[in-house]
Amino acid sequence: MAEFSQKRGKRRGDEGLGSVVDFLLANARLVLGVGGAAVLGIATLAVKRFIDRATSPQDEDDTKGDSWKELSLLKATPNLQPRPPPAALSQPVLPPAPLPSAPEGPADTDPQVPPQLSSPAPLCLTFQEKLLAFERDHVTIPAAQVALAKQLAGDIALELQAYLRSKFSELPFGALVPQGPLYDGLQAGAADHVRLLVPLVLEPGLWSLVPGVDTVARDPRCWAVRRTQLEFRPRGSSPWDRFLVGGYLSSRVLLELLRKALAASVNWPAIGSLLGCLIRPSLASEELLLEVQHERLELTAAVLVAVPGADADDRLLLAWPLEGLAGNLWLQDLYPVEAARLRALDDHDSGTRRRLLLLLCGICRGHLALGRLGLSHLTQVVLHLGEEDVDWAEEALGERFLQALELLIGSLERASLPCHFNPCVNLFDSLCEEEIDDIGYALYSGLQAPERLLQMGRDRGGRQVF
Repeated sequence: MAEFSQKRGKRRGDEGLGSVVDFLLANARLVLGVGGAAVLGIATLAVKRFIDRATSPQDEDDTKGDSWKELSLLKATPNLQPRPPPAALSQPVLPPAPLPSAPEGPADTDPQVPPQLSSPAPLCLTFQEKLLAFERDHVTIPAAQVALAKQLAGDIALELQAYLRSKFSELPFGALVPQGPLYDGLQAGAADHVRLLVPLVLEPGLWSLVPGVDTVARDPRCWAVRRTQLEFRPRGSSPWDRFLVGGYLSSRVLLELLRKALAASVNWPAIGSLLGCLIRPSLASEELLLEVQHERLELTAAVLVAVPGADADDRLLLAWPLEGLAGNLWLQDLYPVEAARLRALDDHDSGTRRRLLLLLCGICRGHLALGRLGLSHLTQVVLHLGEEDVDWAEEALGERFLQALELLIGSLERASLPCHFNPCVNLFDSLCEEEIDDIGYALYSGLQAPERLLQMGRDRGGRQVF
């Protein structure tokens, strides 16, 4: 009963605070207008959110507050509508009104008084100009850094390929291929991440792909690689049969094999000395990651075991550390088709979709809450927006940026971001409720003052999430 009374009293207190917030916001509309009410709403509900979290027990099942969702009712549409253009930077600035002059006299009557110097008027940049400046200073990667990262990735791929062919000569691994956003011009801020694709060469006719929704895992993100023709080519006929689990090629078993090899068998100190860098496998991650330290950059190379599609099939399946019933399945990698679609859309109308994606990545990689949004999330947002028949010229980049923030906020309100190529896949399934709440609040606050997002992107450092 005491616990019930405590909860009841808390609810009454919350209702009283909510009434005060509603009263403030309702009257703020009349006094401050819609835009001012939105800013006041952010500050007021931020305090309410802090009080709720401070007074709520950790194990309470009540939601922690939907302040950013409530603020969506106060959307300040003037921020998204065309604003009157500011005065041109070349336009002469009117001099300030003269001060009351002192009695005229000789100029050198008081040599100790310094002459009054007029300070130049501050430049007033539009949001578009600030966005382009952020792109130039914090998104674009120097060409020398990109070239060095590609050279290191290529050299590491050759060394790793030689090791795999000598250590596992019975397994037909294909040629290691460095790839990823760095190679497609879709990486922002720093050349700090590459992908090393390790393709498996499977025998034609012995393997078939089964959609994940048709397996016991019921996972639309995944596929199963099934062994076939067992009546004519019995188990053991293929070198990959040693990795079968229940008649399916297990991604988990292959990952464990390579994890042990990369961590214990490869002579990374010798390879690093040869390449002029320090290479260490990341033992803390479930992925196969190599941390590379060079005097001019730090690089993370993700080793990805892959089953490429046959012939014209552009499907690419990755061995990924999945949990539960999907542990032996293969995750479909949508990055290649996403990058190809963005390139095709931009080539069709000389658009700036890829530049928009880079800007979003540059903002999110330096933000504490938005850093949970990875390249896949942001690419899907740009693809959904990029299919619309709107202006994609450089002059509209600022407007498209704000529209992308709105689209993200709407998706977070629904806790749903459908995959562009497979609507059955919700990319927000990997985020918990608290993460969605934090991201939504940060985005809505940024939508009211987008310049603050650019400033936080400058002030913080971070690594792109993939």
